Amino acid sequence: MRRRDFMTLVSGAAASWPVAARAQQSMPVIGFLNTQSADLFGYLVDSFRQGLREAGYVEGQNVAIEYRWAENHYDRLPVFAKELAQRPVAVIAATGGSASAFAAKAATAKIPIVFLLGDLDPVQAGLVSSLNRPAGNMTGVSVLISALGAKRLELLHELVPKASNIGLFMNPTQVDADIQTKDVQEAGVRLGLSVHILKATNEEEVDAAFGSLAQRKIEALIITADPFLSSSRSQIVPLAARYGVPAIHPLRETPVAGGLMSYGPSLVDSYRQAGIYAAALLKGAKPGDLPVIQPSKFELVINLRTAKSLGLEIPPKLLVAANEVID
Repeated sequence: MRRRDFMTLVSGAAASWPVAARAQQSMPVIGFLNTQSADLFGYLVDSFRQGLREAGYVEGQNVAIEYRWAENHYDRLPVFAKELAQRPVAVIAATGGSASAFAAKAATAKIPIVFLLGDLDPVQAGLVSSLNRPAGNMTGVSVLISALGAKRLELLHELVPKASNIGLFMNPTQVDADIQTKDVQEAGVRLGLSVHILKATNEEEVDAAFGSLAQRKIEALIITADPFLSSSRSQIVPLAARYGVPAIHPLRETPVAGGLMSYGPSLVDSYRQAGIYAAALLKGAKPGDLPVIQPSKFELVINLRTAKSLGLEIPPKLLVAANEVID
């Protein structure tokens, strides 16, 4: 190559570097903070991306996403949130429960935050001033998963009316553990049922709790809304089958994986809504002008194969009410 040609090539490349750098810097970045792992929640990230696409943003083309997964180590969340705030990102999506939302709130009062939580009322928790007019730099989706414990007990009672001793499977470190326990216990009193508390914060304690069912004469289970317990469905579903105990769960994903029954909102749709809100914030919307979204529909999902394996016949009333029946 002649020296003149070489210098022309170098000069052209050098001129393009600032352009490329500016293009990369001009692409907005969303910080995605979650309490769980990419393996378990990857399909929900797809729903988040779908919401972004509906609003005109495609990851890698005109928006970038930086992911921070705590993998159930909640002590990592404040560090991750601070990293994202110092980046700085244009929006923080604090998902997977209130722990992410609180970490993001503590990290920044300026960067817009869209949360997705189901374990606390965002107003009572102090995240927003009201659902209609959140104020501050936060808004999002409140899926009300944990507020449905009493309804789950009623559904379980319809399915197994002879079961009088019900186990409430909970994670005692969950922020609303006491609230969920109180709601189910009060519903138990109304229905004339005894509610027994089972606690687990790790895999070993999950095994131990199931091992105590016979001794405590527990005949059916309610699995509370908790990120750890939801992410442990691959352990809980086989244990429920092994011990022959009917269980109701908060999310559709569990009966799809072989669990008996679930009642709750659609997480897939909730993450899509969070993506739509994140896009709105990228376009300049103020968090305080975006009302907190609450689900209007709840899904009752029943796995007939699991019911048959447990020797249960689903009452016609429940089958009619079910949004989805898995054969």
